[in-house]
Amino acid sequence: MEGITSQHTPRTVEDVFIDFRGRRAGLIKALTFDMVKFHQTCDPEKENLSLYGLPNETWEVNLPVEEVPPELPEPALGINFARDGMQEKDWVSLVAVHSDSWLLSVAFYFGARFGFGKNERKRLFQMINDLPTIFEVVTGNAKQSKDHSGTNNNNSKSKPSGLKVSKMSSPLPKEEDESEDEEEQGAVCGACGDNYGADEFWICCDACEKWFHGKCVNITPAKAEHIKHYKCPSCTNKRARP
Repeated sequence: MEGITSQHTPRTVEDVFIDFRGRRAGLIKALTFDMVKFHQTCDPEKENLSLYGLPNETWEVNLPVEEVPPELPEPALGINFARDGMQEKDWVSLVAVHSDSWLLSVAFYFGARFGFGKNERKRLFQMINDLPTIFEVVTGNAKQSKDHSGTNNNNSKSKPSGLKVSKMSSPLPKEEDESEDEEEQGAVCGACGDNYGADEFWICCDACEKWFHGKCVNITPAKAEHIKHYKCPSCTNKRARP
């Protein structure tokens, strides 16, 4: 397990949030784009395994630490045992819920350890709460409420510069623009869970209809011009799995 590196002094709310966001990104990768590898790693024949998100936006499935008490709160134990006893989407959703709980416990462990006061704890929670949960991302429910979207920065009200591949070079007609305005205000990247910005290239998966930052799925505007029907890595992996 990795904590916040020693050069991050003093221990601030921003430090803890950076750690939270890195671990969260790693967990989302495990449960979406790296799903085939994650599924294979969680062998029910192995001992109790746990899914760890690391601050450098990577993940690992490993045995729990042996030290008691552990340096950091531990994630859910034995996720591999339930893998073949549930439908995959239900198993992934369950792991996502436990991962959300673990992330919060780690963040507020650091808050207690670094002596955060009431205002610092409140600010940390608000920063965390502005991000969709892992559960919301992996189940496709990661959309901000109408009231919440109005409190974001100006970029969150702008449309993605690359909507559907077929639409990315021109704006939507006015009528379609107005009818889809509410839905697009809540659009978030299916990979990282962040809201879109006006200057970012986005692409939509034609299979699951989720939006993605081009950089998150390694697609550039030039490459997208030659794609007739785009499938995100998660949908591609599902089709390839026996």
